[in-house]
Amino acid sequence: MDKFWLNSYPPGVPAEIDPDQYRSLVQMFEESFQKFGDRNAYVCMDKFLTYSELDTYSKKLAAWLQSRGLKKGARVAVMMPNVLQYPIAITAILRAGYTVVNVNPLYTPRELEHQLADSGSEAIIVLENFANTLQQVLTKTPVKHIVVASMGEMLGGAKGMLVNFVVRNVKKMVPEYALPNAVRFKDALSQGERMTFTPADIASADVAFLQYTGGTTGVSKGATLTHRNIIANILQTEVWAKPALDQAPVVEQLTIVCALPLYHIFALTACAMWGTRVGALNILIPNPRDIGGFIKELQKYKFNMLPAVNTLYNALLNHPEFEKIDFSGLKLSNGGGMAVQQAVNDKWKKATGTSIIEGYGLSETSPVATCNRADMLEFTGNIGLPMPSTDIAIVDDDGVPVPLGEPGEIAIRGPQVMAGYWNRPDETAKVMTADGYFKSGDVGVMDANGYVKIVDRKKDMILVSGFNVYPNELEGVIAMHPGVLECAVIGVEDEHSGEAVKVFVVRKDPNLTVAQLMDYCKQQLTGYKKPKYIEFRDELPKTNVGKILRRVLRDEQKKIEKQAA
Repeated sequence: MDKFWLNSYPPGVPAEIDPDQYRSLVQMFEESFQKFGDRNAYVCMDKFLTYSELDTYSKKLAAWLQSRGLKKGARVAVMMPNVLQYPIAITAILRAGYTVVNVNPLYTPRELEHQLADSGSEAIIVLENFANTLQQVLTKTPVKHIVVASMGEMLGGAKGMLVNFVVRNVKKMVPEYALPNAVRFKDALSQGERMTFTPADIASADVAFLQYTGGTTGVSKGATLTHRNIIANILQTEVWAKPALDQAPVVEQLTIVCALPLYHIFALTACAMWGTRVGALNILIPNPRDIGGFIKELQKYKFNMLPAVNTLYNALLNHPEFEKIDFSGLKLSNGGGMAVQQAVNDKWKKATGTSIIEGYGLSETSPVATCNRADMLEFTGNIGLPMPSTDIAIVDDDGVPVPLGEPGEIAIRGPQVMAGYWNRPDETAKVMTADGYFKSGDVGVMDANGYVKIVDRKKDMILVSGFNVYPNELEGVIAMHPGVLECAVIGVEDEHSGEAVKVFVVRKDPNLTVAQLMDYCKQQLTGYKKPKYIEFRDELPKTNVGKILRRVLRDEQKKIEKQAA
């Protein structure tokens, strides 16, 4: 393939990376423990964890896990928000030779049961706040070993006791549960200290993570991510970020804000994995939805990098305390998970001095496949260039590349692409081509410079009188209206045009009317793209990382249409 997009690369960014320079993530971790032992690796609720402590704690927990008799490759689930136990847990699981199964702690019992059963997880490390959910499904899963953590236990002394008391007794955040054979996280560390840790023989092709898709496209499936997959994406991210991070003043230790949950692939790779590789300090935010509390944490640090989704940037910008944050150290704002809207980017740049560098990826690609240049100064409206060692093809329904500039499905090939879906060869066959491309299910176009613009999910496309309408485009335009806080666009049945456009809007200006917004759309959008219906709402349904769920809105609309029929 002619990688003509390399001509658009920033100076110094290589065309290729070497994903085989480490045998495993464990080798990479242990290198960092040696190089950065005295540095702080994580901080949560003012408690710091050094690289040396991460090394020691993870080795103890790894020894404890091995003592349970788990065989190499066993799946161990982690069900926690961003607390200090999280990086200890995933490091320990990998060091012991096992596979991490990241679990959304807000899962319902049904969702949890599916993931534990599907993955075959034999052990789980869970925060006590969510232990009741586990209790409800435990007998229907293969889980035999349970470690229960608490919010305060790693904070130490009186503070830890106080945090646990408040969480359990004041805020009532820990529903009653009964898991008789469970072991406390601190007890597992204590027991592990007296046990022998046996370094695992890990190959690059061994499975490091089962990263379950969000389920927004059907039944949740586990993307099988090998050590080599994740190493590749870490190295791709590292060289891609260099032009921004090398700009003066160069900081000795990178400080990353980890507000996105570590169970999500974006934060897992961009914060935990890459952060460890470069000896960064990660600021763990357990609850980024508490924007006021989030801002108070940000005020404590001179941070350099903030990965987030569009809705989180928007929420920060619209909070009255936002102006109290010191952005003088910020070098890189990364946007992913959903489209970055120009209205949000423009406000962010005005306030912080940095544009939001939008990238694109999926759980199946570890995640980053494309990204805008890290030294980008202006909003582009696209998802950037293919990463080093990555091929992007835009193909039609038969898998044949379309002419440059024409829309088609984005197909991705590179060392970061998953080995397949866990125990689902049928589903894997649907998305992987014979020559190694992963078919993303997203519609995009590539221009003559190699920049890719995502048009939309195939299934989200609206067909109005034979014309394709892409919700991302409309949402980007509508969000530019000063009276709009957030919006989501779906297609609804229409007897005249087949489908019509409906937009759900959360108002920033409570006095904004349907007529005013319709008039704005008439000025900004061609006839068939204009919304036929506008509905104001107090909030929009979102995933736990803040991605707006159009699927939920479509399902609600279908129920309404069915009742009216």
